Amino acid sequence: MIDPVTLAILKGRLEQIADEMDATLFRSAFNPIIAEAKDACHGLYHAETGETLVQGTSGLPIFVGAMAFAVKAVISKVAREGDLREGDTFLFNDPYEGGTHLNDMRLVRPVFRQGRLFCWMASAGHWLDVGGNVPGSYNPKATESFQEGFRIPPVRLIRDGVVSQDILDILAANSRVPTSNWGDLNGQLNALDLGEKRVAALIDEHGEALVAEAFTAFSARAEALMRAAIASLPDGTYSFEDVLDNDGITDDPLTIALDLTIAGDGMVLDFSRSSPPAQGPINIARSTTIAGCYVALKHVFTEVPANAGCLRPITFVVPDGMLLSATAPKPVAGYTETVLRLIGVIFGALAKADPARATAAPFGTINALSLAGHRADGSRWVMFSFFGGGLGGNPETDGLNHANNPISTATIPPVEILEAAYPVMFTQWALRPDSGGMGQHRGGLGAVYEIEALTDASVSLLGERGKVAPFGVHGGGSAALNRFSWQSDEGEQSPPMVSKITDIRLKAGQRVRLETPGGGGWGEPAARDTAAAERDRRMGYVSKGDVA
Repeated sequence: MIDPVTLAILKGRLEQIADEMDATLFRSAFNPIIAEAKDACHGLYHAETGETLVQGTSGLPIFVGAMAFAVKAVISKVAREGDLREGDTFLFNDPYEGGTHLNDMRLVRPVFRQGRLFCWMASAGHWLDVGGNVPGSYNPKATESFQEGFRIPPVRLIRDGVVSQDILDILAANSRVPTSNWGDLNGQLNALDLGEKRVAALIDEHGEALVAEAFTAFSARAEALMRAAIASLPDGTYSFEDVLDNDGITDDPLTIALDLTIAGDGMVLDFSRSSPPAQGPINIARSTTIAGCYVALKHVFTEVPANAGCLRPITFVVPDGMLLSATAPKPVAGYTETVLRLIGVIFGALAKADPARATAAPFGTINALSLAGHRADGSRWVMFSFFGGGLGGNPETDGLNHANNPISTATIPPVEILEAAYPVMFTQWALRPDSGGMGQHRGGLGAVYEIEALTDASVSLLGERGKVAPFGVHGGGSAALNRFSWQSDEGEQSPPMVSKITDIRLKAGQRVRLETPGGGGWGEPAARDTAAAERDRRMGYVSKGDVA
């Protein structure tokens, strides 16, 4: 049996390999959403099952959870077709087979040792534009994935170390910004090259058997810790539900409902009461649902290591024919909005099981905003970005102001980078007063962003929380709603669907304005510390009329 010290050393070394792969891509990607926002991840996966073995500390957890299904898709392809060789690399973005949405491009590579498959490594990154009806590929009006971009099943991009120029040509021909995608692809390939070298060096030092034993021990430890965490909660069934504003096509809410059952050291997450598939682009595949659950549980049970072992005590009930188990060609571009609501619903159900862990709802939308146009020299530009908001109050503290969502560890792209890369100017980037839910521990504040287009531009937004605000817990108040508006010759306009719109046309000098939600409050507002309430007013977090 491997001793604890050696196990800790190998765990640190393997996580360092994934971290170094992340850093390689972040430093070399052309696209600010990867280079600055860190919308990417890397990990190592089991040779036979595709289960997550190791992930980096800076990559997106939602990608790591979904990537296990991506690796399984490649394993299935190899099982059908055979002919797996050292030096092969597979590429795909299929959201129904281990993907998330079409922008998230995955590369999967086998790692061989002395002619035998030892493990898999994988890279995922958000490419700026993959075609479809809307620049940036977030189409709020899509009713089929064909309207969101090109879909690639697992294909061999590299065979025996030789890159397929045919595939590269197809990728380039189907994007508005092929140079950006080319740079991101090379960054991902370089990250895999580095990871392969580092894994080989680690095995040279410690031997295949010891590293393989460590992989098994990592998963066993994660399973044991998760079972202990679940067993510490009282048995019972705890139900919670929340809604999405609409699907961008029909202005009706869609429900995500959870019945969470705890029995001993096992947990059942049953989503059977949730809505059927949507017409618009907020569907997610079953693999994405499970990845979202993985992220939510990791937020709650922080002591549990992040690998496939932590999911072994969990049973997932996600029936076919649902919003959370979509199949092709249901549109999925806005998967982030649905995953965020899913995470919030899990938080809400676990809060009933263990009030000491209760956290109010975070702001719950990435507000996927795209601006696009042509520069004076005729070249095309596409700016895609996501934006921050407030996190929910919790038993210990107020929620964070202007944070990123719990879907990931990504960061909000800096204004300086966006202004340098695109013909836009941010005329406001500020905290939004009165946007956090009141409570003993206040919800974090959302933000106000105002963006001026310096050339004529088209605009689209795929957001949420425009109708139903982030909830508070234990008597805490709800946060402010999401708001979006833009200037036009007829005056200020706002979306009929509140949080989703496309085909906006801005003239040079006109602006869009985004006011993001805060987080929900925790506890009764009357119980708030007097000094904290006074500081809120002094700092301008709440107006004078708001009393904690």
